[in-house]
Amino acid sequence: MELIKLDLNCIKNIYKKRPCDSHKGTHGHALLIAGSSDKMGAAIIASKACLRSSVGLLTVAFYPENKNVLFNSIPEAMYANSCVMNDLSPFNAIGIGPGIGVDEISLQYIYELYENKLPVVFDADALNLISKYKIDWNNFNFPFIITPHPKEFDRLFGEHNSESERRNTAIQKAKELNGVIVLKGYKTFITDGTHTFENTTGNSGLAKGGSGDALTGMITSFLAQGYTTLEATKLGVYLHGLAAEITLQTQSEESMLITDVIENIGLAFKLLNSEIQ
Repeated sequence: MELIKLDLNCIKNIYKKRPCDSHKGTHGHALLIAGSSDKMGAAIIASKACLRSSVGLLTVAFYPENKNVLFNSIPEAMYANSCVMNDLSPFNAIGIGPGIGVDEISLQYIYELYENKLPVVFDADALNLISKYKIDWNNFNFPFIITPHPKEFDRLFGEHNSESERRNTAIQKAKELNGVIVLKGYKTFITDGTHTFENTTGNSGLAKGGSGDALTGMITSFLAQGYTTLEATKLGVYLHGLAAEITLQTQSEESMLITDVIENIGLAFKLLNSEIQ
């Protein structure tokens, strides 16, 4: 199977410029299920990255006692409690996992997705819940993306001795599960079981907590805007890395924070748009 370099030419072929006459409804409504009493940072990071990636509307579901944290940090986002799962009709895509914890309360969100038809990004604790409780992937009858780092990948699919072994398993599992797998790390690997991509953007400044939360927010944003699972994944991974490269203009790889990277998503879009004109 050919390994395709995920570069600017690849992204130019799928990126859709924002129409001049658009409104918030044009750009989709994302639902993020993220954060818990002691991990609200994950929800804030994912939400900011989601909004910076052009989504029209964002609703965030988490524990109600922390809703003022969201309002104070991201006034553009809306809050919802767990009852939001009873009616998913307002939304176009779901991202679940950053900071939600691995307990039975969070597990209920996974169960409630069984009847869902929207595309979903599974990350972080959502993946840990699936592995811990041995959730059958066949319960998910909707388009989905999983974004594990190596340890999360091994919890899901067994121990591996190398990156090449994980990539081979990722190809096999993506095809078997009819989903997209993003194996995060140096030169992040993407596959839908038929096509494989290796990212060309990014740097070691992303090797810090929160980077994956931001990526989840970005991919969820693109899904909500109508991109396919593979397109949304490629856009999210590429622009996430590109924003990190731009961040090196003001930070070093050692000092870079994911909040710095999120603030440079706009410059990544500007660079992309300038190449398309």
